[in-house]
Amino acid sequence: MAKRKRPFQSGQPIRAASTAPAGGPAAGRARTGETGPGPSGAGPAYWIYGTHAVHAALANPRRRIRRLLMARETVAGPRPPGPPQVQAEIVERTALDRAVPAGAVHQGIAVLVEPLEELDLDEVLDGLAGAQSATILLLDQVTDPQNIGAVMRSAAALGAAAVIVPRHHAPQVTGALAKAASGALEHVALVRVGNIAQAIERLKESRFWCVALEGEAGQDLAAVDLSGRVALALGAEGPGLRRLTRERCDLAARLPTAGPIAHLNVSNAAAVALYECARQRGAASKGGGTK
Repeated sequence: MAKRKRPFQSGQPIRAASTAPAGGPAAGRARTGETGPGPSGAGPAYWIYGTHAVHAALANPRRRIRRLLMARETVAGPRPPGPPQVQAEIVERTALDRAVPAGAVHQGIAVLVEPLEELDLDEVLDGLAGAQSATILLLDQVTDPQNIGAVMRSAAALGAAAVIVPRHHAPQVTGALAKAASGALEHVALVRVGNIAQAIERLKESRFWCVALEGEAGQDLAAVDLSGRVALALGAEGPGLRRLTRERCDLAARLPTAGPIAHLNVSNAAAVALYECARQRGAASKGGGTK
């Protein structure tokens, strides 16, 4: 049996998968194609770009940095956070354009990073063992990296501990996902599981109340008590949740809509649902209870 890792504590920086030293070469031309596997073999390095995402990666002491590129016009601003041994390479903006995907909005800064260590569900649950309230999101059939990144951004802003995705039907972490997450990759655990339905059973064993979000549900989410340990299951726009995922949840609830468009994009739905969790917990902490 594999050795169990130490439990994940919600809110702490996510660990790096690589044990390679941080840093990069001195100033020079950006070179593309430097996305081979790290020394640990945990997966290929990739470029994170955009001010918020890069600054969050640099500020995570457990994130291993290969290179930091900054456009000449960006250097006049304050130095990005991060260890002093990470030296910025000052390059022309066209060099940054070549380093990141075509059309990416890099804002004059990009960093080549090692993948963060993947946490398993038991690690996350061990870290939440003593928590009376906690929120975890499960994404079923969500394949768009920007949607997943946007969900993670909302999760970080509204206090969710983790986002769970299927191992074989969800995109790998890329610069596009990291840009949409706007730094959330460094703070919220992205957990890959072999089977979403089995993950729901494991969550229920750990005292999580599992709620399937569906437009056809018979009750509004605001009518559900979300003040304790809650897991919210969301499906992709169109296919929605798979039958087994829906059946394994304790109940289903909907987000009420009144306009001509009846359904929200999954990242918008996640943000609204997370806000309702946060609202109820705020009311409960003030003695107001829930709706």
